[in-house]
Amino acid sequence: MRFVHTNIRVRDIDASLRFYQALGFERRGRLQFESAYNVYLGLPGDGDTLELTVNDGRTEPYDLGDAYGHIAISVEDLDGLLERLAADGIEPEKPPYHPGGRTEYRICFVQDPDGYRIELIDGDFATPQDPDR
Repeated sequence: MRFVHTNIRVRDIDASLRFYQALGFERRGRLQFESAYNVYLGLPGDGDTLELTVNDGRTEPYDLGDAYGHIAISVEDLDGLLERLAADGIEPEKPPYHPGGRTEYRICFVQDPDGYRIELIDGDFATPQDPDR
């Protein structure tokens, strides 16, 4: 088995593509349906891991509910990326910080045009493991 993709629904594909391409995603393909279409994106060297679905005629914002958390992406140069994003009008929710007092990496969050949160992790991130692993 392998992880294939995450799907999110977006209203303005052009704004969403600008946002995700500013994060480094590449547009990979499109699949048309009767009343919707999917645009597939991926990071360089990775699969088509992000699927953006556009429902024709949708004008109301999507209810993100209280279950959605975020997508996390590790980046090589967080400060440089934040400078490039700022030039496109994309600002972090708050400045980068060390989560939980962990000093080996910093994180910050940005939001896409539909309000989905994206965690940007500075450098390599090793998922914390239980002591018995």
